[in-house]
Amino acid sequence: MTFRKRTPPAGSRPGTLSIPKGSPPPRIHVFDYRADSVRESVIEDPAEIAPYLASENKTWVDVQGFGDEEKLRRLGDLFRFHPLTLESAVNVPQRASNEVGTEHQLIIARAPLLSEEGRIEVPQVCMILGPNFLLTLQDRYFGFFDAVRNRLRDGVGRPIRVFGPDYLTYALLDALVDHYFPIVEHLATELEDLEDEINEDPSQTVLARLHQIRRQLVIIRRIGWPQREALRSILRDPSPFVSPETQVFLRSVEQHITQIMEAVDSSRDMTTGLVDIYLSNLSQRTNEVMKVLTLMASIFIPLTFIAGIYGMNFENMPELRSPLGYPLALGAMVSVAAGMILFFRRKGWLGSRGDRK
Repeated sequence: MTFRKRTPPAGSRPGTLSIPKGSPPPRIHVFDYRADSVRESVIEDPAEIAPYLASENKTWVDVQGFGDEEKLRRLGDLFRFHPLTLESAVNVPQRASNEVGTEHQLIIARAPLLSEEGRIEVPQVCMILGPNFLLTLQDRYFGFFDAVRNRLRDGVGRPIRVFGPDYLTYALLDALVDHYFPIVEHLATELEDLEDEINEDPSQTVLARLHQIRRQLVIIRRIGWPQREALRSILRDPSPFVSPETQVFLRSVEQHITQIMEAVDSSRDMTTGLVDIYLSNLSQRTNEVMKVLTLMASIFIPLTFIAGIYGMNFENMPELRSPLGYPLALGAMVSVAAGMILFFRRKGWLGSRGDRK
């Protein structure tokens, strides 16, 4: 199934949370940073975040796990979220989107993960951007942002600590989009290998793998195009939380997701073409088999006719008592068969044209 949304019962009041099955209790990871320092801590009580928000530093609060509804609601009260905002973050998956409010900006993003079994999972990351904070929520640990955390700790390269939380939001979105590339490249490489196999041996296994890749591409396309539109919305819609300097970087992320989606569409077209090639090669092989069987039947029809005539055993039949009757009948059969084979070959129905040169 390519889409499975967890929703509360029909008729539930707005803001009702539907906790994902198996989601662990929330683990709250806080980065409090400025240009020359960073402080990292893991907290249990959401109330401990308040001093960080009151300081002049920039704060990244990363929540992993939705297994405790009470703690999630306390977190929402601390940040003064609208009930629908918390619902969008917890009731996964949502369509990738961007909404600019008066106190924060809500960004829903999704990225693919390739499991060891070859299945594609598409977890959701909710980003809530404020004047001096960024809150990210995931229903479990996915490892999307490990590289960004290391950049924040080390402070090397582009000064991620110098810019505001909007630049951190860009870095996280860029990390999510980067997860598309290896999966799309992996599927494209598999399609190239399958193309060779189809030309050599179009087996049922190849066809099954083609259908599997096409389903995976549909999943990536389903989450990728809304992600592209959400990034375009961030660039297009005015926001007090995203600076013009950060928009320059976000534009490169939008170009990357566009490039990925073009590659996905190209691969989808390639799968359709490979299925057509598979069916064409299979039909051609079937026609070759039928041609051989038809030619064999055509050769044996006159031989069966001759054998039937001389097998009737009438009393006055010619050559019935002649000692040369049997050799003559066999010779006639061989001559007819050889003549038909030569005729089929000259017509191009037997063997390739290259063999007749």
